[in-house]
Amino acid sequence: MKRKTTLLVTSLAALAVIGVVASRFSGAAEEPRKSPPSIANPSHMHAFEACAKACSDCQRACDSCATHCAMLMADGKKEHFKTLQSCQDCADVCSTAAQIVARGGPFSELICTACADACAKCGKLCAEYPNDAHMKECADQCRACEKACREMLKHTEKL
Repeated sequence: MKRKTTLLVTSLAALAVIGVVASRFSGAAEEPRKSPPSIANPSHMHAFEACAKACSDCQRACDSCATHCAMLMADGKKEHFKTLQSCQDCADVCSTAAQIVARGGPFSELICTACADACAKCGKLCAEYPNDAHMKECADQCRACEKACREMLKHTEKL
């Protein structure tokens, strides 16, 4: 009899705990998703989203271009060492910027200023090879990212 009572009490306690946990989570699920305070305004949110996408696109283009530059260096074209390093660094900055801006982080302004500057420099270096389609694409993506970052920065001034 004692065993049955212990099992019953334990089962009731477990059900009570499950009920409390479920009620807490169900209340949170019903609340609408709120934008971070820095991008609560829809026009600001659009600029942040466009910037995050441009940064992500640029990161992939720079990573691809860095690999392209490495292959060119393997073929003896040592002049691509500078663009290789530039593309690697730019890709890292863009990746970080995409993450911070996508979540509306408090350092969005700081990282986007750095990202725009990195993209300007990387794009300029890659544009020195206009006959190389891969490097031209990287330069174009860098310019687009720089533009999106600078546009987003205009919205941070209004916050």
